[in-house]
Amino acid sequence: MRFAVARHEGLTEELAAEVDDQWEHSTLSERHKAALVLADAFLAVDGPPSAADQATLHEHFSDAELVELGIGLALFHGFSKMLIALGLEPEQMQTTVVATPGSSRPAD
Repeated sequence: MRFAVARHEGLTEELAAEVDDQWEHSTLSERHKAALVLADAFLAVDGPPSAADQATLHEHFSDAELVELGIGLALFHGFSKMLIALGLEPEQMQTTVVATPGSSRPAD
């Protein structure tokens, strides 16, 4: 079941919609914002997060959780790069949108 873990952990359509270019100013929890700091550092910046960002990450996540987040980011990034290298960028791939159970948004 896709996304079952995310839904079990509290992911909603409304929460996912808060993750955009202005997430720093959103109503996301500080823990969610810390996870996005890690994602931005991992995917967009050369080198490790700043000392301040590392302190924030350790405030909200255990070492084991940070490893799990890092592995998830590495897998996502690696598979994305593989698809691009194979010429299968998302614009060229068929996409199916399935509404989250209980949401009012119909599936496309």
